[in-house]
Amino acid sequence: MGEGGQRILTTGADVLVDTLLVNGVDVCFANPGTSEMHFVAALDRKPEMRCILGLAEGVVTGAADGYARMTGRPAATLLHTGPGLANGLANLHNARRARTPVLNIVGDHASHHLALDAPLTSDIEGLAGPMSNWVGRVKGAAEVGPTAAAAYCASLTPPGVATMILPADASWGAVSLDAPPQKALVEAPLPASPETVREVARLIRANPAGVAMVLSGTAAQAESLAIAGRIASACNVELFNEVLVAHTQRGRGRVAPRRIPYPIDMALETLRDVKVLILVGAPEPVAFFAYPGKPGRLVPEGCTVVTLASHGEDLRASLEALRDELGISPTHPLPAAGIATDEGEPSGTLTEDAIAVIVAHKVPEDAIVCDEAATSARRFFALSAFSAPHDFIMQTGGAIGEGIPLAIGVAIACPDRKVICLEADGCAMYNIQGLWTQARENLDVVTVIFSNRTYAILHAEMRNVGVEEIGANARQMLNLDNPTLDWVSLARGFGVEAAVATSCEAFAALFSAALSRRGPFLIEARLA
Repeated sequence: MGEGGQRILTTGADVLVDTLLVNGVDVCFANPGTSEMHFVAALDRKPEMRCILGLAEGVVTGAADGYARMTGRPAATLLHTGPGLANGLANLHNARRARTPVLNIVGDHASHHLALDAPLTSDIEGLAGPMSNWVGRVKGAAEVGPTAAAAYCASLTPPGVATMILPADASWGAVSLDAPPQKALVEAPLPASPETVREVARLIRANPAGVAMVLSGTAAQAESLAIAGRIASACNVELFNEVLVAHTQRGRGRVAPRRIPYPIDMALETLRDVKVLILVGAPEPVAFFAYPGKPGRLVPEGCTVVTLASHGEDLRASLEALRDELGISPTHPLPAAGIATDEGEPSGTLTEDAIAVIVAHKVPEDAIVCDEAATSARRFFALSAFSAPHDFIMQTGGAIGEGIPLAIGVAIACPDRKVICLEADGCAMYNIQGLWTQARENLDVVTVIFSNRTYAILHAEMRNVGVEEIGANARQMLNLDNPTLDWVSLARGFGVEAAVATSCEAFAALFSAALSRRGPFLIEARLA
């Protein structure tokens, strides 16, 4: 009962917002439509909820992914019926591959209207299913609260995308409650079983060489990396990040795993001598695509692949248990850091490598780097081991266009930290509308556009499948010229200050200036 034993009379939409807020979901990335207007009205009555508009649904879902990667808890999204969901599916796919929690709310027609097959009617469950760990449809106004609580729990156990479908009549419908919504109980993750820990320890002891470990999720955070680093140092274990890194912490003083390379031949060579591969929060690494005459699995024939702990388990506690089982002291020396290549600050013609070196030199302490530069910033990850301590995230599912939205979510999650978005020009065009959101929210994001005017990664893939000569039709599909994109004008049109750099000196000066001030800024790094 409410105060004085009175029942609480409210609407489904208000119950939904109250359920989100009581569970700590206080950010909603939105692109609503008519079906969601009652939910929007309820949001208007709850100033505790921060509502952020994205001008395209890919901005909304990508921002929710970035937010969750930095906070470990979900934001809400608000999408309009099946077509709105469909527009945001690519970045929900990336979020699912990043294994981050997202509470994805999709409005639908009123239940009694669905039979009329109005223009926006679609199979929302069918669209949401492949990109969600959990899908639930609200049956009526009284079910809004329980369904929202179930969606919240599903987004965290294990972390992933939970999609809640909200019919308009459930949103506007009246609800009578005995008490306000209560916080949902989310079970804490469990560590690996003692039997698993003992078996992994046995494999490490039995193989004094050729053991490697792939770290992901919370296992790739600084404290867990230190535990893994001590195991690596004591037992000659090589540490790796996944090919696409959802979130890790890099920089001086931190353990720095190598990233498994994206190019198939480099990946096979990197893992060639691995006899035992231990997975901690990561799946087995495989080739991104099938290539003629090349294997899909990256580990060599006969390699033993074993999982210490899976996504959804307590990865740090599992690493601690393995360390203790191996008899390694918590103060055992960490692996020696590699030797930084002191190239100095480059000068002259602006190249991809030069930008990577300049950014690695200048990354501020506690910054967050969002990398969707594809081929262009490939050197940055290795160089970043010697940068100031920072966080690093990537687009993880191969669906390009998430860099700018990720930077939005990261900046909302961590408003006191500088965000650097390394962005390929082709990728940036997928959700360029996110620049408008950066301007509207005055987010502290420096976006670096690698302007090579081509899909460079697709040129490389043509060679990977055996095509050496690229003709006129292929060039039409792989190049971004005729007309050339004017990034300064595009950014300014969305309200973001911008400038172009055509030399290393100009880029270094612009980048330093952007780091010294707050607010969004875009640099078009025009490559020769």
